[in-house]
Amino acid sequence: MIDTPTILQSAETPIALIHITVPREEIQAVMGPGYAELMGALQAQGVAPAGPWLTHHLRMSPEVFDFELAVPVRGTVQPVGRVRMGTLPARTLARTTYRGPFEGLPDAWDAFMAWVTAAGHTPAADLWEVYVRGPEASADPAEWETQLNRPLLHAAD
Repeated sequence: MIDTPTILQSAETPIALIHITVPREEIQAVMGPGYAELMGALQAQGVAPAGPWLTHHLRMSPEVFDFELAVPVRGTVQPVGRVRMGTLPARTLARTTYRGPFEGLPDAWDAFMAWVTAAGHTPAADLWEVYVRGPEASADPAEWETQLNRPLLHAAD
């Protein structure tokens, strides 16, 4: 289901993003249009993505998704519409990779979080998923890869 998780220090990463807050049941309706808007803004400004797109979930709630739909960039993206610049901060985090259809992500997160807590780590409030390989790369969901990242708190945090 998931690869063996690792603990690592991430680097600060500049991202172009759209902040979205929607009821959980509306997530599928906003992802495609949001992604198209984000990538269209980058293309119009001649800025190439510096990696795969991602969602940075700022807080988790059973009822609401509060997240940034984003893509890492090397250049600066000028604000246009809902698109603006931001960063993923440098953090200590737990990371794993899930392979399979998006519908399996909740179970993958459950397994990952069970590992995080069993290893004695305290997760921060946010998390992010990096869509390394998805429907744009293969019609076979078994070939899709999603990187799961959960920042960790230190005793001083």
